[in-house]
Amino acid sequence: MNLSEIQQQLKAPKSHTNTFGNYKYRNCEDILEAVKPLLGESRLVLSDDIVLIGERYYVKAFATFTNGQETVIATAYAREPLEKKGSDASQITGAASSYARKYALNGLFLIDDTKDADHDGNETSAPAKPEPKKMTKSDEMKVQIARALKELGEEATPPNILFLTGMEAKPDNYAGILDRLAALKDERASK
Repeated sequence: MNLSEIQQQLKAPKSHTNTFGNYKYRNCEDILEAVKPLLGESRLVLSDDIVLIGERYYVKAFATFTNGQETVIATAYAREPLEKKGSDASQITGAASSYARKYALNGLFLIDDTKDADHDGNETSAPAKPEPKKMTKSDEMKVQIARALKELGEEATPPNILFLTGMEAKPDNYAGILDRLAALKDERASK
């Protein structure tokens, strides 16, 4: 099977729920699970390289597809944090590798993370408008964290928050997360 056919047939549903941002997502393993039955005689190889860009180290992931007639390589990068409490160096690198590989696979197989995989655009009626609810302090802080991450060009996911700040995305940590994101923004602005 050629890459174009796989891109058209691949269905990698978002089977995980992000409780912090209240949305569905897929991970690298989900994409691999969905693509394996479509590969046939074709081969898919994932690999990583550590590269220094400026003063920071990044994991550069490669997703290589070959079927004997065509070879296509997609790459993606993920940065290791300066420090991550409770994790050793191999765990930090592993998280960055998994993140980079997911986005290399997204590029290779034309997976768009902005819509759910099962969204077909054929809804027959408009969804009911939810009743407006008053935002809690915790909800307000979630919005502030998401905004801070967007300003940094980062995705608002619990693994990414942990990756960038060393803190789990839990209500008890929201103030600390905001402080660390502000410090990261200042650090990046000073370069």
